[in-house]
Amino acid sequence: MAEQGEDPECREYREYQRLEDCEEDSPPGDDEEELLLHVTEGPTGIGTGGWHGGVHLTLTSSLTTPYIYHFHQRNGFACVVLSDVLELVQFLFVVTFSTFLLCCVNYDVLFATRPLNESHVPEHTKVTLPDAVLPAPQCARRIRGSGWLLFLLVLAGMVWLCRLVTALRRLVGYWEIRSFYIRALGIPADELCNHSWQSVQARLLALQRRQPLCVPRRELTELDIHHRILRFRNYTVALVNKSLLPVRFHLPLLGPIVFLTRGLQFNLELLLFRGPAALFQNTWSLRPQVKQAGTRRALAQGL
Repeated sequence: MAEQGEDPECREYREYQRLEDCEEDSPPGDDEEELLLHVTEGPTGIGTGGWHGGVHLTLTSSLTTPYIYHFHQRNGFACVVLSDVLELVQFLFVVTFSTFLLCCVNYDVLFATRPLNESHVPEHTKVTLPDAVLPAPQCARRIRGSGWLLFLLVLAGMVWLCRLVTALRRLVGYWEIRSFYIRALGIPADELCNHSWQSVQARLLALQRRQPLCVPRRELTELDIHHRILRFRNYTVALVNKSLLPVRFHLPLLGPIVFLTRGLQFNLELLLFRGPAALFQNTWSLRPQVKQAGTRRALAQGL
């Protein structure tokens, strides 16, 4: 029950209102091109003159605002490299140690459910870890004898290789962003930790005023930068608020609950933002057919 004296207009706008579908297509050129322009000089991409008005411009997807923000939040190129290497090592360790625990440990000996050998062993004999570890040849035979384990190991190896390739590609982009920080924003690599994101953002806005980095060429604002960084997250929040994503369920005896696991979130992001049928054609703009009212129903059915 609404409180007495509450403004009816406030109650009206408390909930999200569904917008009517626009029957007209989006006007040409209405799509925001939110790329940053990589100003290059010469065939190497970054000339001796640094990031200033050159004669050759190439579009670089790695120099979008979200990547610049993530580079700052991850504390620079050295920390990015170390983090990616440790993640790859961690994956290998988890797979290797899990395989070792599954196939290379004699749990009957470890938990003293049978003696170490066939001879009589006093009860006070202490079992050590080396006693419970199987010899390497026997461990290898147990691994080769399990078809499911071999399949999972091959699958884990493929996942690790994919993560390695992804990390290498990401490092190439972050290396270019490192050059952008040094030459365009004037922030050396060893001083990045001393600059807040507000400071980096102010330098980015000043650089836009001196040399246009965006298409179309207009002045950037803090709100523009925040929209670019939070583009996918804002879409996800809006879909949840409009009850378009199935994250709320009603269970017997428990009532309504919210269910959104990391796996479900990953699949939703892959479906909506990063997959082949995603709404976005890249990290900054929607597909042209999504903005056309006549094709939305067919796209929704295909999705």
